[in-house]
Amino acid sequence: MNKNILHQEVQQYINANLNADLHVLLLKKSPFNDVSIQEIVQQIKGKKVASKKFPFLLKEGIVFPAQLNLEQSSSEVTAIYKSNLVKGESFIDLTSGLGIDAYYLSRNFSKVTLIEQNADLLEIVENNWNILGKEGRFIHQKLEDFLDQNKETFDTIYLDPARRDDHKNKVFLLEDLSPNILEIEEKLLSFSNEVIIKLSPLIDLKYLVSVLPNIFRIDIVALKNEVKEILIFLSKNEVKEIVCHCVNLESGEPIFTFNFGDEENVPKEYFEPERFIYIPNNAILKAGTFNLISEKFGLKKLHSNTHLYTSIKKIEGFPGRVLEVQIIESKQIKKKSQHNIISKNYPLKPEEIKKKYGLKDGGEGYLIFTQSKKGKIILKSI
Repeated sequence: MNKNILHQEVQQYINANLNADLHVLLLKKSPFNDVSIQEIVQQIKGKKVASKKFPFLLKEGIVFPAQLNLEQSSSEVTAIYKSNLVKGESFIDLTSGLGIDAYYLSRNFSKVTLIEQNADLLEIVENNWNILGKEGRFIHQKLEDFLDQNKETFDTIYLDPARRDDHKNKVFLLEDLSPNILEIEEKLLSFSNEVIIKLSPLIDLKYLVSVLPNIFRIDIVALKNEVKEILIFLSKNEVKEIVCHCVNLESGEPIFTFNFGDEENVPKEYFEPERFIYIPNNAILKAGTFNLISEKFGLKKLHSNTHLYTSIKKIEGFPGRVLEVQIIESKQIKKKSQHNIISKNYPLKPEEIKKKYGLKDGGEGYLIFTQSKKGKIILKSI
Protein backbone atom coordinates (compact mmCIF):
# COMPACT_ATOMS: atom_id res chain seq x y z
CA MET A 1 0.00 0.00 0.00
CA ASN A 2 1.29 3.42 -0.92
CA LYS A 3 0.79 5.39 2.31
CA ASN A 4 1.33 8.63 0.45
CA ILE A 5 -2.26 8.23 -0.80
CA LEU A 6 -3.35 9.22 2.72
CA HIS A 7 -1.71 12.66 2.56
CA GLN A 8 -4.29 15.40 2.93
CA GLU A 9 -3.57 17.09 -0.39
CA VAL A 10 -3.84 13.77 -2.25
CA GLN A 11 -7.17 12.99 -0.57
CA GLN A 12 -8.45 16.45 -1.46
CA TYR A 13 -7.47 15.92 -5.10
CA ILE A 14 -9.23 12.53 -5.15
CA ASN A 15 -12.42 14.00 -3.68
CA ALA A 16 -12.33 16.93 -6.10
CA ASN A 17 -12.22 14.54 -9.06
CA LEU A 18 -14.91 12.04 -8.05
CA ASN A 19 -17.05 13.09 -11.02
CA ALA A 20 -14.22 13.52 -13.49
CA ASP A 21 -13.93 11.56 -16.74
CA LEU A 22 -11.50 8.85 -15.64
CA HIS A 23 -10.29 8.16 -19.18
CA VAL A 24 -9.29 11.81 -19.53
CA LEU A 25 -7.81 11.86 -16.03
CA LEU A 26 -5.60 8.85 -16.79
CA LEU A 27 -4.02 10.80 -19.67
CA LYS A 28 -2.89 13.53 -17.29
CA LYS A 29 0.27 13.58 -15.24
CA SER A 30 -0.15 13.12 -11.52
CA PRO A 31 0.32 16.39 -9.59
CA PHE A 32 2.17 14.38 -6.92
CA ASN A 33 5.65 12.90 -7.21
CA ASP A 34 4.94 10.02 -4.83
CA VAL A 35 1.44 9.00 -6.03
CA SER A 36 0.75 7.94 -9.62
CA ILE A 37 -2.30 8.98 -11.58
CA GLN A 38 -3.25 5.29 -11.80
CA GLU A 39 -3.33 5.07 -7.97
CA ILE A 40 -5.46 8.21 -7.81
CA VAL A 41 -7.95 6.85 -10.35
CA GLN A 42 -8.16 3.56 -8.47
CA GLN A 43 -9.15 5.43 -5.30
CA ILE A 44 -11.85 7.28 -7.23
CA LYS A 45 -13.15 3.97 -8.61
CA GLY A 46 -13.10 2.51 -5.11
CA LYS A 47 -15.17 5.34 -3.69
CA LYS A 48 -17.72 4.93 -6.48
CA VAL A 49 -18.02 1.21 -5.85
CA ALA A 50 -18.24 1.78 -2.10
CA SER A 51 -21.07 4.29 -2.45
CA LYS A 52 -23.30 1.51 -3.79
CA LYS A 53 -21.78 -1.69 -2.42
CA PHE A 54 -20.32 -0.89 1.02
CA PRO A 55 -21.05 2.73 1.97
CA PHE A 56 -19.70 2.24 5.51
CA LEU A 57 -16.22 2.61 3.95
CA LEU A 58 -16.88 6.16 2.77
CA LYS A 59 -14.72 7.75 5.46
CA GLU A 60 -11.59 9.87 5.34
CA GLY A 61 -8.45 7.74 5.44
CA ILE A 62 -10.00 4.63 3.87
CA VAL A 63 -7.87 3.10 1.10
CA PHE A 64 -9.31 1.03 -1.74
CA PRO A 65 -7.53 -1.91 -3.42
CA ALA A 66 -7.39 -3.05 -7.05
CA GLN A 67 -10.61 -3.33 -9.06
CA LEU A 68 -10.76 -7.14 -8.93
CA ASN A 69 -10.70 -7.08 -5.11
CA LEU A 70 -13.58 -4.62 -5.12
CA GLU A 71 -15.61 -6.78 -7.49
CA GLN A 72 -15.00 -9.97 -5.52
CA SER A 73 -15.94 -8.46 -2.16
CA SER A 74 -19.31 -9.11 -0.58
CA SER A 75 -21.74 -6.24 -0.38
CA GLU A 76 -22.44 -4.58 2.94
CA VAL A 77 -26.05 -5.82 2.81
CA THR A 78 -25.15 -9.51 2.40
CA ALA A 79 -22.38 -9.21 5.01
CA ILE A 80 -24.82 -7.78 7.55
CA TYR A 81 -27.19 -10.69 6.86
CA LYS A 82 -24.41 -13.17 7.58
CA SER A 83 -23.43 -11.34 10.77
CA ASN A 84 -26.77 -12.25 12.34
CA LEU A 85 -26.15 -15.98 11.90
CA VAL A 86 -23.12 -16.47 14.15
CA LYS A 87 -21.71 -15.53 17.55
CA GLY A 88 -19.08 -16.77 19.96
CA GLU A 89 -15.66 -16.02 21.46
CA SER A 90 -13.27 -16.45 18.51
CA PHE A 91 -13.74 -15.92 14.78
CA ILE A 92 -11.34 -16.40 11.87
CA ASP A 93 -11.65 -15.45 8.21
CA LEU A 94 -9.19 -17.56 6.24
CA THR A 95 -9.59 -15.56 3.00
CA SER A 96 -10.15 -12.03 4.23
CA GLY A 97 -9.83 -10.12 0.93
CA LEU A 98 -11.08 -6.58 1.51
CA GLY A 99 -12.48 -7.72 4.86
CA ILE A 100 -16.13 -6.76 4.32
CA ASP A 101 -17.49 -10.11 5.50
CA ALA A 102 -15.00 -10.30 8.37
CA TYR A 103 -15.89 -6.79 9.54
CA TYR A 104 -19.55 -7.68 10.00
CA LEU A 105 -19.38 -11.41 10.75
CA SER A 106 -16.99 -10.78 13.65
CA ARG A 107 -19.28 -8.26 15.39
CA ASN A 108 -20.48 -10.91 17.84
CA PHE A 109 -16.98 -12.20 18.68
CA SER A 110 -14.32 -10.84 21.04
CA LYS A 111 -11.31 -12.34 19.20
CA VAL A 112 -10.95 -11.80 15.45
CA THR A 113 -8.27 -13.17 13.11
CA LEU A 114 -7.83 -12.41 9.40
CA ILE A 115 -5.64 -14.47 7.07
CA GLU A 116 -4.64 -13.04 3.69
CA GLN A 117 -1.84 -14.07 1.32
CA ASN A 118 -1.78 -10.70 -0.48
CA ALA A 119 0.41 -8.50 1.76
CA ASP A 120 -0.63 -5.23 0.12
CA LEU A 121 -4.31 -6.06 0.46
CA LEU A 122 -3.89 -7.06 4.09
CA GLU A 123 -2.13 -3.76 4.83
CA ILE A 124 -5.06 -1.91 3.28
CA VAL A 125 -7.54 -3.84 5.42
CA GLU A 126 -5.53 -3.17 8.58
CA ASN A 127 -5.42 0.54 7.75
CA ASN A 128 -9.17 0.62 7.11
CA TRP A 129 -10.02 -1.23 10.32
CA ASN A 130 -7.88 1.22 12.29
CA ILE A 131 -9.84 4.09 10.72
CA LEU A 132 -13.11 2.34 11.62
CA GLY A 133 -11.98 1.60 15.17
CA LYS A 134 -12.15 -2.16 14.63
CA GLU A 135 -9.59 -4.47 16.21
CA GLY A 136 -8.27 -7.70 14.75
CA ARG A 137 -5.22 -9.89 14.34
CA PHE A 138 -3.84 -9.66 10.79
CA ILE A 139 -1.73 -12.55 9.49
CA HIS A 140 0.01 -12.46 6.12
CA GLN A 141 0.15 -16.11 5.13
CA LYS A 142 -1.19 -18.62 2.64
CA LEU A 143 -4.28 -20.36 3.97
CA GLU A 144 -2.78 -23.81 3.47
CA ASP A 145 0.39 -22.87 5.39
CA PHE A 146 -1.65 -21.43 8.23
CA LEU A 147 -3.74 -24.61 8.50
CA ASP A 148 -0.60 -26.77 8.54
CA GLN A 149 0.92 -24.75 11.39
CA ASN A 150 -2.17 -23.79 13.37
CA LYS A 151 -2.69 -25.11 16.92
CA GLU A 152 -5.69 -22.92 17.86
CA THR A 153 -9.41 -23.67 17.79
CA PHE A 154 -12.11 -21.19 16.78
CA ASP A 155 -15.83 -20.96 17.40
CA THR A 156 -16.46 -20.06 13.75
CA ILE A 157 -14.29 -20.38 10.64
CA TYR A 158 -15.29 -18.46 7.53
CA LEU A 159 -13.83 -18.59 4.03
CA ASP A 160 -14.64 -17.39 0.55
CA PRO A 161 -12.50 -19.48 -1.83
CA ALA A 162 -11.13 -17.92 -5.02
CA ARG A 163 -13.34 -18.91 -7.95
CA ARG A 164 -10.88 -18.31 -10.77
CA ASP A 165 -8.14 -20.59 -12.11
CA ASP A 166 -4.59 -19.64 -13.07
CA HIS A 167 -5.90 -18.29 -16.39
CA LYS A 168 -8.51 -16.06 -14.65
CA ASN A 169 -11.35 -18.29 -15.86
CA LYS A 170 -14.30 -18.82 -13.50
CA VAL A 171 -14.55 -22.23 -11.82
CA PHE A 172 -17.33 -23.70 -9.69
CA LEU A 173 -16.55 -27.25 -8.56
CA LEU A 174 -15.17 -27.46 -5.03
CA GLU A 175 -12.03 -29.29 -6.12
CA ASP A 176 -11.24 -26.48 -8.60
CA LEU A 177 -11.49 -23.67 -6.05
CA SER A 178 -8.53 -22.16 -4.25
CA PRO A 179 -8.28 -23.65 -1.70
CA ASN A 180 -9.66 -27.05 -2.67
CA ILE A 181 -12.52 -27.44 -0.17
CA LEU A 182 -12.61 -31.23 -0.46
CA GLU A 183 -8.95 -31.44 0.56
CA ILE A 184 -9.18 -29.18 3.62
CA GLU A 185 -12.70 -29.96 4.91
CA GLU A 186 -11.50 -32.42 7.57
CA LYS A 187 -8.75 -30.08 8.74
CA LEU A 188 -11.15 -27.14 9.00
CA LEU A 189 -13.51 -29.17 11.19
CA SER A 190 -10.62 -30.18 13.43
CA PHE A 191 -10.20 -26.48 14.35
CA SER A 192 -13.87 -25.55 14.69
CA ASN A 193 -17.31 -27.05 15.07
CA GLU A 194 -18.78 -24.51 12.66
CA VAL A 195 -17.36 -23.70 9.24
CA ILE A 196 -19.12 -21.29 6.87
CA ILE A 197 -18.14 -21.26 3.20
CA LYS A 198 -19.34 -18.71 0.65
CA LEU A 199 -19.76 -20.16 -2.85
CA SER A 200 -20.83 -19.08 -6.32
CA PRO A 201 -24.58 -18.64 -6.94
CA LEU A 202 -24.14 -20.94 -9.94
CA ILE A 203 -23.06 -24.00 -7.94
CA ASP A 204 -25.40 -27.01 -7.94
CA LEU A 205 -26.95 -27.76 -4.54
CA LYS A 206 -27.34 -31.51 -5.13
CA TYR A 207 -23.67 -31.68 -6.06
CA LEU A 208 -22.73 -29.90 -2.81
CA VAL A 209 -24.73 -32.32 -0.69
CA SER A 210 -23.26 -35.32 -2.53
CA VAL A 211 -19.61 -34.34 -1.91
CA LEU A 212 -19.81 -32.68 1.52
CA PRO A 213 -21.40 -35.01 4.11
CA ASN A 214 -20.92 -32.45 6.92
CA ILE A 215 -23.34 -29.82 5.55
CA PHE A 216 -26.14 -29.05 8.01
CA ARG A 217 -27.40 -25.76 6.54
CA ILE A 218 -27.56 -24.04 3.15
CA ASP A 219 -28.53 -20.39 2.66
CA ILE A 220 -29.37 -19.14 -0.83
CA VAL A 221 -28.89 -15.38 -0.55
CA ALA A 222 -30.41 -13.03 -3.12
CA LEU A 223 -30.34 -9.23 -3.08
CA LYS A 224 -33.28 -7.52 -4.82
CA ASN A 225 -34.07 -10.84 -6.51
CA GLU A 226 -30.54 -11.47 -7.84
CA VAL A 227 -28.92 -14.52 -6.25
CA LYS A 228 -25.55 -13.32 -4.95
CA GLU A 229 -24.11 -16.24 -3.02
CA ILE A 230 -24.62 -19.71 -1.63
CA LEU A 231 -23.59 -20.20 2.00
CA ILE A 232 -22.90 -23.67 3.30
CA PHE A 233 -22.50 -24.48 6.99
CA LEU A 234 -20.41 -27.49 8.04
CA SER A 235 -20.34 -29.21 11.42
CA LYS A 236 -18.41 -32.20 12.76
CA ASN A 237 -21.55 -33.28 14.63
CA GLU A 238 -23.76 -35.92 13.04
CA VAL A 239 -25.98 -34.34 10.37
CA LYS A 240 -29.52 -35.74 10.38
CA GLU A 241 -31.11 -33.21 8.03
CA ILE A 242 -30.03 -30.19 6.00
CA VAL A 243 -32.05 -27.03 6.57
CA CYS A 244 -32.22 -24.61 3.63
CA HIS A 245 -33.11 -20.93 3.73
CA CYS A 246 -34.13 -18.93 0.64
CA VAL A 247 -33.45 -15.26 1.38
CA ASN A 248 -34.28 -12.25 -0.80
CA LEU A 249 -32.74 -9.20 0.88
CA GLU A 250 -34.26 -5.72 0.48
CA SER A 251 -37.47 -7.18 -0.95
CA GLY A 252 -39.69 -7.29 2.10
CA GLU A 253 -40.35 -10.95 1.33
CA PRO A 254 -40.26 -13.63 4.04
CA ILE A 255 -37.50 -16.22 4.24
CA PHE A 256 -38.62 -19.59 2.88
CA THR A 257 -37.24 -22.49 4.92
CA PHE A 258 -37.36 -26.19 4.08
CA ASN A 259 -35.47 -29.43 4.59
CA PHE A 260 -33.27 -30.51 1.71
CA GLY A 261 -34.79 -33.53 0.00
CA ASP A 262 -38.42 -32.81 0.93
CA GLU A 263 -39.11 -31.68 -2.64
CA GLU A 264 -38.89 -35.29 -3.82
CA ASN A 265 -41.81 -36.36 -1.60
CA VAL A 266 -44.38 -33.80 -2.81
CA PRO A 267 -47.18 -35.14 -5.06
CA LYS A 268 -47.27 -33.46 -8.47
CA GLU A 269 -50.50 -32.01 -9.86
CA TYR A 270 -51.08 -29.29 -12.45
CA PHE A 271 -53.97 -26.86 -12.98
CA GLU A 272 -55.26 -24.08 -15.21
CA PRO A 273 -54.76 -20.41 -14.16
CA GLU A 274 -57.18 -18.91 -11.66
CA ARG A 275 -57.50 -15.32 -10.43
CA PHE A 276 -54.02 -14.88 -8.95
CA ILE A 277 -50.60 -15.85 -10.32
CA TYR A 278 -47.55 -16.31 -8.08
CA ILE A 279 -43.99 -15.89 -9.34
CA PRO A 280 -41.37 -17.23 -6.86
CA ASN A 281 -38.27 -15.18 -6.20
CA ASN A 282 -34.98 -16.31 -7.69
CA ALA A 283 -33.64 -17.73 -4.43
CA ILE A 284 -36.51 -20.24 -4.43
CA LEU A 285 -36.00 -21.02 -8.11
CA LYS A 286 -32.30 -21.65 -7.40
CA ALA A 287 -33.30 -24.03 -4.59
CA GLY A 288 -35.45 -26.03 -7.02
CA THR A 289 -38.37 -26.31 -4.56
CA PHE A 290 -40.88 -26.10 -7.40
CA ASN A 291 -43.51 -28.38 -5.88
CA LEU A 292 -42.73 -27.81 -2.21
CA ILE A 293 -43.50 -24.07 -2.48
CA SER A 294 -46.87 -25.01 -3.95
CA GLU A 295 -47.68 -27.37 -1.08
CA LYS A 296 -46.47 -24.97 1.64
CA PHE A 297 -48.77 -22.15 0.46
CA GLY A 298 -51.68 -24.23 -0.80
CA LEU A 299 -51.14 -23.12 -4.40
CA LYS A 300 -51.69 -24.88 -7.72
CA LYS A 301 -48.86 -25.30 -10.22
CA LEU A 302 -49.56 -24.63 -13.89
CA HIS A 303 -47.25 -27.16 -15.57
CA SER A 304 -44.31 -29.42 -14.74
CA ASN A 305 -41.89 -26.98 -16.42
CA THR A 306 -43.78 -23.76 -15.66
CA HIS A 307 -42.76 -22.51 -12.24
CA LEU A 308 -45.84 -20.35 -11.84
CA TYR A 309 -48.61 -20.95 -9.34
CA THR A 310 -52.25 -19.95 -9.03
CA SER A 311 -55.16 -19.58 -6.61
CA ILE A 312 -58.69 -18.19 -6.53
CA LYS A 313 -58.12 -16.19 -3.35
CA LYS A 314 -54.96 -14.20 -2.70
CA ILE A 315 -52.47 -15.90 -0.37
CA GLU A 316 -50.47 -13.44 1.76
CA GLY A 317 -46.80 -13.81 2.68
CA PHE A 318 -45.67 -15.45 -0.57
CA PRO A 319 -41.92 -15.04 -1.21
CA GLY A 320 -42.18 -13.56 -4.66
CA ARG A 321 -44.46 -11.50 -6.89
CA VAL A 322 -48.27 -11.89 -6.87
CA LEU A 323 -50.40 -10.66 -9.78
CA GLU A 324 -54.14 -10.63 -10.37
CA VAL A 325 -54.59 -11.79 -13.98
CA GLN A 326 -56.98 -12.79 -16.73
CA ILE A 327 -56.42 -15.04 -19.72
CA ILE A 328 -56.39 -13.20 -23.06
CA GLU A 329 -56.04 -14.11 -26.73
CA SER A 330 -53.13 -12.83 -28.79
CA LYS A 331 -55.52 -10.74 -30.94
CA GLN A 332 -56.38 -8.74 -27.80
CA ILE A 333 -52.82 -7.41 -27.54
CA LYS A 334 -52.69 -3.86 -28.87
CA LYS A 335 -49.66 -2.85 -30.92
CA LYS A 336 -47.39 -0.22 -29.35
CA SER A 337 -48.98 -0.83 -25.95
CA GLN A 338 -46.62 -0.85 -22.96
CA HIS A 339 -46.15 -3.88 -20.71
CA ASN A 340 -43.62 -5.68 -18.58
CA ILE A 341 -43.10 -8.95 -20.45
CA ILE A 342 -42.59 -12.25 -18.59
CA SER A 343 -41.83 -15.43 -20.53
CA LYS A 344 -41.91 -18.72 -18.57
CA ASN A 345 -41.73 -22.08 -20.36
CA TYR A 346 -42.65 -20.37 -23.62
CA PRO A 347 -40.94 -20.69 -27.04
CA LEU A 348 -40.22 -16.95 -27.40
CA LYS A 349 -38.01 -14.78 -25.21
CA PRO A 350 -39.29 -11.37 -23.99
CA GLU A 351 -37.35 -9.48 -26.70
CA GLU A 352 -38.81 -11.74 -29.39
CA ILE A 353 -42.31 -11.28 -27.97
CA LYS A 354 -41.97 -7.49 -28.00
CA LYS A 355 -40.82 -7.58 -31.61
CA LYS A 356 -43.59 -9.96 -32.73
CA TYR A 357 -46.41 -7.94 -31.16
CA GLY A 358 -44.87 -4.48 -31.53
CA LEU A 359 -44.85 -3.83 -27.80
CA LYS A 360 -43.08 -1.24 -25.65
CA ASP A 361 -41.31 -2.33 -22.49
CA GLY A 362 -42.20 -0.96 -19.07
CA GLY A 363 -45.25 0.55 -17.45
CA GLU A 364 -47.23 -0.91 -14.57
CA GLY A 365 -48.98 -3.79 -16.33
CA TYR A 366 -47.69 -7.30 -17.05
CA LEU A 367 -48.12 -9.77 -19.89
CA ILE A 368 -47.15 -13.34 -19.01
CA PHE A 369 -46.48 -15.75 -21.88
CA THR A 370 -46.39 -19.28 -20.52
CA GLN A 371 -47.85 -22.79 -20.63
CA SER A 372 -50.44 -24.57 -18.55
CA LYS A 373 -51.15 -28.28 -18.76
CA LYS A 374 -53.47 -27.57 -21.74
CA GLY A 375 -50.88 -25.63 -23.74
CA LYS A 376 -49.62 -22.11 -24.43
CA ILE A 377 -51.49 -19.22 -22.78
CA ILE A 378 -51.18 -15.45 -22.35
CA LEU A 379 -52.04 -13.82 -19.03
CA LYS A 380 -52.60 -10.09 -18.51
CA SER A 381 -52.40 -8.40 -15.13
CA ILE A 382 -55.50 -6.44 -14.06
